[in-house]
Amino acid sequence: MSNKTILIVDDSATLRMSVEMTLNPLGYNIVQAVNGKDGLQTLDDLDAHGQVPDMIISDINMPVMGGIEFIKEVKNTKFRYLPILVLTTEREESKKREGQQAGASGWLVKPFQPQTLIAVVKKFTRTLS
Repeated sequence: MSNKTILIVDDSATLRMSVEMTLNPLGYNIVQAVNGKDGLQTLDDLDAHGQVPDMIISDINMPVMGGIEFIKEVKNTKFRYLPILVLTTEREESKKREGQQAGASGWLVKPFQPQTLIAVVKKFTRTLS
């Protein structure tokens, strides 16, 4: 079992819930944010309570602040070394390159396969279970 914390940043409540339902049974603590701006605020809130997530999962297409901008912002904070997995409907290589250049650690296309997500999360959080 894990006791790792993952911040999921996505404007889709359904997607956030499906990620939580996939990872919660494995012991992951899921913190949710609805867009990039909310994600940055959530990171600040966690930090204020002495908590640091073990990784971030972020969508690309969101209102207020999209994923690419969010990733760039995170990379300018004390959280710059956190792995960030992009979970998006975007399949184009140019978008993937843009995400990589912004600082994304990985890219997964929706809809995701639960076992694939679990494998990627375990890799990024170095969970040994």
